[in-house]
Amino acid sequence: MPLPKVAYFSMEIAIDQSLHTYSGGLGFLSGSHMRSAGHLNLPMVGVGILWAVGYGDQQVGADGNVEIVYVKREYPFLKDTGLVIEVEIFGQPVKVKGLLLEPKTFGTVPIYFLTTDIPENTPEHRSWTDKLYDGDERIRIAQEIILGIGGLRILKAAQENCDLIHLNEGHALPAVFELLEDFNGDLNRVRNSTVFTTHTPVAAGNETHNVHLLSEAGFFGKMPVQEAIRLGGEDFSLTVAALRMSRLANGVSQLHGLVANNMWHWVDNRCPIIAITNATNLQYWQDPRFLNVEDPEKLLAVKREMKVELFDYIRQTVGKQFDPDVLTVVWARRFTEYKRPALILQDLERIKKLFNQKKIQLIYAGKFHPKDTTGRQIFNEVLELSRQIPEIAVLTGPGYELELSGLLKRGSDVWLNTPVRPLEASGTSGMSANMNGAIHFSIYDGWAVEGTFDNINGYLIHEKDGDGIEYLNVEDRHKQDYDIMMRILENEIIPTYYNDKQRWANLMIHAIRTSQSYFDSDRMAIEYFVRLYKSIEI
Repeated sequence: MPLPKVAYFSMEIAIDQSLHTYSGGLGFLSGSHMRSAGHLNLPMVGVGILWAVGYGDQQVGADGNVEIVYVKREYPFLKDTGLVIEVEIFGQPVKVKGLLLEPKTFGTVPIYFLTTDIPENTPEHRSWTDKLYDGDERIRIAQEIILGIGGLRILKAAQENCDLIHLNEGHALPAVFELLEDFNGDLNRVRNSTVFTTHTPVAAGNETHNVHLLSEAGFFGKMPVQEAIRLGGEDFSLTVAALRMSRLANGVSQLHGLVANNMWHWVDNRCPIIAITNATNLQYWQDPRFLNVEDPEKLLAVKREMKVELFDYIRQTVGKQFDPDVLTVVWARRFTEYKRPALILQDLERIKKLFNQKKIQLIYAGKFHPKDTTGRQIFNEVLELSRQIPEIAVLTGPGYELELSGLLKRGSDVWLNTPVRPLEASGTSGMSANMNGAIHFSIYDGWAVEGTFDNINGYLIHEKDGDGIEYLNVEDRHKQDYDIMMRILENEIIPTYYNDKQRWANLMIHAIRTSQSYFDSDRMAIEYFVRLYKSIEI
């Protein structure tokens, strides 16, 4: 039985540092998926948007705070397919061009990147593919129509005859309404041809818009508003509609599968939600120096070498001198409130004692959404603190992108993850950190529940009697998590790192083995085909 050919739609895809078509975790995940599918020669094609200025670059302004700057980039390595289709958005015709990332360029499946920045369009329409996750609601809706309807039409024009649409998040949902028209309104046929991945319990990842605004934009194609309301509500939920219009959906870790089923239990006529745990591409993320290194002394020497490389970068960019023989803790991911970047800094006097004793040094990197005022505030507060404390470095530019991410994962001793449980659906950065011998020190959430084994390959910030997945009082959770985290850091991690190098090396070895054995995206890509894309028949 042949495998179905799958069209994989994602608003962001992180393939290479040179291609600024991503913001963070969702993009890193989809990039790993596209690389593994290409490596395994699986029948897939990707669809994304060629963001002219991407998510924005962060730099320190004259006032000492971080500001966002936008730089337009060119991508001559993308193939001009000559394919241009038309989509009606807010009652106006908009031309969408498809550029092809060929598999030979980076070892992926073919990926079509869409742009409206062509001479046939008005200046307004040309700007619609400028910024990833544009804060203007009308532009955001237009972008989703471009991705969904525009993407499907580009695939048709390219004669990419796909059997199945995979919505990686709900952004490309208009593709399903386009498919509904192709199938003459047969919703059952649409369901049989659509699967959906939900990536987060956080509201920002489960978009809602006024149904009449979406209808005005052309989001639903020819579907009457009342029918759209039955699928997604008056305050139209992309996630709810995707669950009702798909054959099968998945969460992105085993815990998230439980959370998602609990979260969306009230949605009638929805598809089942299974769990397929995220992963990262081993070939891309693991430094070759870690391959087949089992000797403890050699492993520790390789890690020290990589710390020196990271610290050279830090000295050149922020002027700080870090010591490769001091335990190095890295917090690097999207700066947003629920991920709690500053949890470890909650009691400054306590952490300063560790700094003064030369027990730890702390590195931050990450991006906040340009419209996220809280995330921006937290970033600037940590940045200001780093000016007062030599042992804290905040890396502001070029921002938390692929190359810097790799440098941090190779050069960190401890990869710190501090979300409010259970809001971290999966998280993948700790997986690729593990691949490079960094110890995952994490809240008991997301993939850590199934991949971080306490005192075997990492450390869990976990109240042993608190296994429930219910939402807890936030302030109580902050205090409890902080107390547990600091107790583990002071009483387990620091003594082991300095006093028992053999044991520390064993933790590193098992972290590497765990990530290689299960958290390589080759496993994930195969699992998607076996469990989500194709029907298993007796």
